[in-house]
Amino acid sequence: MEEATFGAGCFWGVEETFRQVPGVADTAVGYMGGTTEDPSYREVCGGGTGHAEVVHLAYDPARVTYDELLDVFWGCHDPTTKDRQGPDVGSQYRSVIFFHSPEQEAAARASKERQDAAGRFRRPIVTAIEPAGPFWRAEEYHQRYLEKRGAAACRLPGS
Repeated sequence: MEEATFGAGCFWGVEETFRQVPGVADTAVGYMGGTTEDPSYREVCGGGTGHAEVVHLAYDPARVTYDELLDVFWGCHDPTTKDRQGPDVGSQYRSVIFFHSPEQEAAARASKERQDAAGRFRRPIVTAIEPAGPFWRAEEYHQRYLEKRGAAACRLPGS
């Protein structure tokens, strides 16, 4: 198994989207990229910790590639809005790829360049690409939130 971490706005829908991807073995929602140790949801939403809401994945690279996960990431949010996804505003909702290896960093940068060059989005992509730091798991009631409520996630690319 390998790991990947993405921030694409509110983590509930992003988690549910990645859970549908064959080869993704496990997901957890939480926080990464900030300065406070073991922050709470309330602290992160307050905007003072510097964390992004993220989905941390364990995936089988024999079943799904990192590039395929990047395609899901680009397809499930608007990577052209800084610190915002829909009605959610604040740096905790930023578009960010946290890489866990030099290979992931290179793949993320190349994928971002391809997306920009393809003109898929009307505005430039503002997604940050940063080294992964500590992952702080969100409170249990956030885990698989939409699944527990029977709500839908984003559509997967090509579906």
